[in-house]
Amino acid sequence: MRADVQNSVEKIEKSLELLRQRMNWETAPHRLEEFNARVEDPDLWNDPDAAQKLMRDRQMLVDAFDTHNAIQQDMRDNIEMIELGEMEDDQEVITDAEDALRSLEKRAAQKELEALLDGEADGNDTFLEINAGAGGTESCDWASMLARMFVRWAEKHGYKVELQSESSGDEAGIKSASYKISGTNAYGWLKSESGVHRLVRISPFDSAAKRHTSFCSVWVYPVVDDNIDIEVNPADIRVDTYRSSGAGGQHVNTTDSAVRITHTPTGIVVTSSEKSQHQNRDIAMKALKSRLYQMELDRRNAAINEAHEAKGDAGWGNQIRSYVLHPYQMVKDLRTQVETSDTKGVLDGDLDQFMAATLAQKVSGKSRSEAQGE
Repeated sequence: MRADVQNSVEKIEKSLELLRQRMNWETAPHRLEEFNARVEDPDLWNDPDAAQKLMRDRQMLVDAFDTHNAIQQDMRDNIEMIELGEMEDDQEVITDAEDALRSLEKRAAQKELEALLDGEADGNDTFLEINAGAGGTESCDWASMLARMFVRWAEKHGYKVELQSESSGDEAGIKSASYKISGTNAYGWLKSESGVHRLVRISPFDSAAKRHTSFCSVWVYPVVDDNIDIEVNPADIRVDTYRSSGAGGQHVNTTDSAVRITHTPTGIVVTSSEKSQHQNRDIAMKALKSRLYQMELDRRNAAINEAHEAKGDAGWGNQIRSYVLHPYQMVKDLRTQVETSDTKGVLDGDLDQFMAATLAQKVSGKSRSEAQGE
């Protein structure tokens, strides 16, 4: 076996070892037996929320088993094919198996990265909010571009996307939008997108075709499930109802069904504008609890936050990424230094390289470019 192919095998084995560590391999079969026993309990669905949490946790463990075993089996099969090809002097078989191992190395590395999503809420669904910065129509248009970008990313990964609320811009785009994105590790992946996103382009709204810079803030926080207890004092909140201003069905602009909840101690404001006022109260309260939980996570990671704040403000809060469409094409993450000239692909939802690099940086304490330079 050639040295480069042997190197791929060693990297795959290291990824498999990390997957086993993250799964607590020795106890995993016992935990799966417990899950299966609880699933068979006829009273399981008496509590739908708890049942759904159990089913999700069980499926995550099953998926981890299946992923590990499939990668391990594919590795063994291709090693055997190389050995067989060498015995029979069949270069085509050898080449095909070597190519398969190189592809498997990339797949194993991706699964290894996903295994690092083991934070307290990483596996949860997530809320994502987008707010236009100063700049009027230009920033509102940028906010709508970001909204499309994140929806496309979520759809490509098979996540369910629900629009919670939206405020249209005066001339174009949106002033703000809030989404609930549901699926395994939705929060774990998207949490790296919180911050300020900066756009540089020739404005389509400027008759003089001048270059404009726009800012939008993106905030991501996990959907809180029943295993996370967040208490909200009724005396600390103000509930307002109003008429929705977004596009929608027959009830939009006819009834005061939209709900806004303001949490006085923190100043947090959450909204929901579905058709049912009762539904909106429930959605908004869940969003508020999730925001409060995110604040608690931030407090637990105070050292990280202080380092982040030390970078200073740019536009709103801290800039994390620049999207330059003129005078050249470049998207660059300012935390990891990962960049690409494929601006069209990024704006169409190709965000994985940025998310992966940020996650790797948080785990290793250094950027991917620094790691590659060693």
